[in-house]
Amino acid sequence: MKLHYQTFGSGRPLVILHGLFGSADNWRGLAKNLAEYAYVITVDLRNHGRSPHSLEQSYELMAEDLRELLNELDLNAIDLIGHSVGGKVAMTFAQNYPELLHQLVVVDIAPRAYSDEHSKIFDALLALDLLSYSSRSEVDRALSVTLPNKAVRQFLLMNLALEDGLLNWRINLPTLSESYPKLLHSVCDNKIIDIPTCFIRGGGSTYVGDDDVDLIKTIFPDSELYTIERAGHWVHAEAPELFQSKIIEFFNYD
Repeated sequence: MKLHYQTFGSGRPLVILHGLFGSADNWRGLAKNLAEYAYVITVDLRNHGRSPHSLEQSYELMAEDLRELLNELDLNAIDLIGHSVGGKVAMTFAQNYPELLHQLVVVDIAPRAYSDEHSKIFDALLALDLLSYSSRSEVDRALSVTLPNKAVRQFLLMNLALEDGLLNWRINLPTLSESYPKLLHSVCDNKIIDIPTCFIRGGGSTYVGDDDVDLIKTIFPDSELYTIERAGHWVHAEAPELFQSKIIEFFNYD
């Protein structure tokens, strides 16, 4: 699949993968800052952002999509950052294509299976008839009944586009909802991946706990775990300076 992407800067290539309901746009600020040190490529995963929609969604397919993008860009090897679902894509890519990877950063996700925390979001979004609304603010008010967290709604509404006077979702909600149980599965089962890896977690997040450390170390023996205490799951957005500083240190940017 030919993915949509954005590029910043020049030099050593660094690819950034967003999480579920996200897009390359979420990482534009960090990408612009890191462009001082690297050739940064922010990617829309399939069924997200401006990338094509498909009836299929899996970590294997998303890793293959990334490999195709590297071929398109004539890149032999990259550094890679992946957040949440994008982190599992990144780990799958490291497993399947280790020869294409120098170093890896996985943000607030472990390779284990997770419980369902987003079906209520899918249900709320799929229940909306967008033809009944003419603005984001109207959709926001409608969603506030089922999704009271304003920050979550604002994040989701970044996927809402107005085209020819009509609102539509850039994300492929039906396929993502149907595929969501597969996205909760573990990755890299019974594998050993020797790529230098940094797991960055938010101290206020429950996604990577102390009991995940043994599993991480088993699969990624050449890894470190770095905690940003005052951040939650969206570590890069909640503590951008500390996050960026760790990225610069880990990738040895001058």
